[in-house]
Amino acid sequence: MTRRKKFLIFGGGAAVVAILVILNATGNRGGEQSVRISTVDRRDLVATVTASGQIEPKRSVDISADITGRIIEIPVEEGDWVRRGDLVLRIDPSQYEAGVARARALLASAEASALQSRANRDQARRAWERSQQLREQDPNLVSDEQLEQAETSYEVAEAVASSSEHQVAQARATLQEAQEQLAKTVLRAPMDGEVTRVAVEEGEVAVPGTFSRETGLLMTISDLSIIQVAVRVDETDVVRLHMADSAEVTIDAFPDSTYTGRVTKISKSAVLAAAAQAGGTTQAVDYDVEVTLDNPPAGIRPDLSATARIVTATRDSALSIPIIALTVRKHEPISTELAPQDTAGGSEETEGVFVVREGTAEFRPVRVGIAGEEYFEVLDGLTEDDSIVSGPYQTIRDLEEGANVKPLADRGTPEAS
Repeated sequence: MTRRKKFLIFGGGAAVVAILVILNATGNRGGEQSVRISTVDRRDLVATVTASGQIEPKRSVDISADITGRIIEIPVEEGDWVRRGDLVLRIDPSQYEAGVARARALLASAEASALQSRANRDQARRAWERSQQLREQDPNLVSDEQLEQAETSYEVAEAVASSSEHQVAQARATLQEAQEQLAKTVLRAPMDGEVTRVAVEEGEVAVPGTFSRETGLLMTISDLSIIQVAVRVDETDVVRLHMADSAEVTIDAFPDSTYTGRVTKISKSAVLAAAAQAGGTTQAVDYDVEVTLDNPPAGIRPDLSATARIVTATRDSALSIPIIALTVRKHEPISTELAPQDTAGGSEETEGVFVVREGTAEFRPVRVGIAGEEYFEVLDGLTEDDSIVSGPYQTIRDLEEGANVKPLADRGTPEAS
């Protein structure tokens, strides 16, 4: 094939491609895009935050042992109601009774030694006093050395008596400690409530939970008169919550019912995810929130899964647009107050919608308020009965200023994306 033929073939192919590109571009400019068109209207909006968690009692006490010993009696079972001071568990007291007996014997011995030391001290004092009296009557009767020895003997006896008194105090403290250890073999309910967990059986060995709370756990007593839902809310949502916000709670164990409640606690510090605590790079920042139920169902118990839908704001008859209609384009802000202060001018990324006028889509910046489940509140930029493009999502994403649009044929089910 000659060079001239190659040039003609490649040149012709390039020309055909160029013609096709031009025709395609011209066709797109002249064509109409099918979009869903909605009218700006007024609606009642409710902004909510939804979070999942577990049922928890207002107050719950985990009972653990302070001493080591074999469990010989558990007179309660899960579900039993107990009052403050009721016996709930008993540990074998044998070795601790022996410790008390040993401490009592040591105390008796120390008291006897102290009594003997006091007697020796009194005798040494009297001997020193007699030596002083004799010395005063006749210096020749008692030498200086004898007087000094009598005084020294008294001082030594005084020190021994003082030491014996301290030994008595020490033995008495040892006895008190042994008695306290013995008393700890009997565990009693710290409050009125229901036994919601019994983690051990008779015959097992109770150990203090020094290093692990779960290791030393014996049972749990809960006050079920006030029931809460403990949920974790993302950092982007927790700023919208307020104390006493109303909430609707669904409990998985009661699928056909919804319960009302109020927010009673919003933590001030975040609970970092396990990955963050372990030094991971991804940090999911959540905050603990408690919702107290107004009328909890009968038979409710701790650790049941629940979901709280917390109402953060409401608007009556608010001008609104579908959430899907809001998009972002390079455009002048809706007002100079909303424009960034450090920019020298020009278009910025601005939120807005495409308004339809005589079959043409025009981007218009808007300012939105709260978000309901499907609609945004409109604060500025639109008026009631304006026609806007509300779908499909991909069309709105690719739509350009001045594009020709036509209503999308109704297929019975609106597109969500």
